[in-house]
Amino acid sequence: MAVNLSKNGPALTAAYKEVVDEKSSTNWALFTYEGNSNDIRLAEKGDGGLEELVEELNSGKVMYAFCRVEDPNSGLPKYVLINWTGEGVNDARKGLCANHVSSMANFLKGAHVTINARAEEDVEPEVIVQKVAKASGANYSFHKEGSSRFQDSGPQGPVGSVYQKTNAMSEIRKTNKDTFWAQAERDEEKRRQEERHKADEERQKLERERKDREAKEAALREKRDKEKSSQIDQQKKYQQQLEAENKEQEKQRWEQQERDVTQKKSVRRGESVEKANEAASLISQRAMNPREMFKQRERGIIPSDSDVPPAAPASPQPEPDVEDGQTKCEYDEQEVPPQDQGKEEAPSSDTYVPETSCDVSDQMGENNMNETPEEESTVKGICARALYDYQAADDTEISFDPDEIITGIEMIDEGWWRGYGTDGHFGMFPANYVELI
Repeated sequence: MAVNLSKNGPALTAAYKEVVDEKSSTNWALFTYEGNSNDIRLAEKGDGGLEELVEELNSGKVMYAFCRVEDPNSGLPKYVLINWTGEGVNDARKGLCANHVSSMANFLKGAHVTINARAEEDVEPEVIVQKVAKASGANYSFHKEGSSRFQDSGPQGPVGSVYQKTNAMSEIRKTNKDTFWAQAERDEEKRRQEERHKADEERQKLERERKDREAKEAALREKRDKEKSSQIDQQKKYQQQLEAENKEQEKQRWEQQERDVTQKKSVRRGESVEKANEAASLISQRAMNPREMFKQRERGIIPSDSDVPPAAPASPQPEPDVEDGQTKCEYDEQEVPPQDQGKEEAPSSDTYVPETSCDVSDQMGENNMNETPEEESTVKGICARALYDYQAADDTEISFDPDEIITGIEMIDEGWWRGYGTDGHFGMFPANYVELI
């Protein structure tokens, strides 16, 4: 990122102008960064020259110094820019601040000498003054130059040699300096290795912490899953138990309903049997079977007055239970009184006797087609509700269950009526098995 000179711009500019101004006593200013940001601030300024400036440099910071010195050759003021990078600054910060040198040079413009320093040896006042003298372009001062060059200097001495006497202290100082830089490089390399080792240890530590955290999270997640599965299983078991209890209650209710229905049917069957026995006893007292009379009436044969018995109480004739395999027709033939059998043996010219009562089903269709208008005038539209169940003996009768509705009833006799069953079949049925509605 670029260096920021605008945040503390007025203070920076004022310090720079004081150093540039020859009339001002301030001859140096030191600039540095605010923390780890890229904002430049004024660190210090003074009038003590290079000696005072060197004392303010910090080995753990990146700093920029602008100083006014006097040229030893010309005596004119010269300006020196020092880019100071301390040895304690980390490599990342060094690389970042290296890009700011050009921006600072543009801001602190007018410098005759620029020095990049890392240690105190690089900013010794004597070294800086020598560099300023070399940069001035002249190794003499016109103020000191006299007219001696035009005077006779006497006899010239022997030509000198290029040999220079060895200065032991200078050589020792130079050797020590090389040793110092070699030791500094070794120390720097050691420090870098230690930093890499610390970084590796920190990375391994973070990796172990991450693995431990993931393992704990996985264990906690597995525990929650098990608890949730256990809750789901318990809920399922509870639901199954409720369903089993509901099924058992439903089963008991159905069994109770079936028992109630069976009991009602048994009661109705007992009543039907009683009614049937009563009807059978009443019918056995009749002199003539009414079914034969109906069959003759349907065939258009009107029985004589002698064959019609006197009015008797209306009683139905339910079908008895035939256990020995006899058909309904045979049962009817057995119920015919002796006087009717005698009439069948010697029928008169006015009476038609069928061969068997089972032929009625074949002749019903023909008689229904030949009904007279007088028969159609019989009372119709009368409805009745069945009180008991009744099973037809042949096609001339209808079957029904209790509470079924019989429509289009024809009251052709006191004991036997004709009507339409629920299945649409038309036939006879006992009158005392129903009630009019």
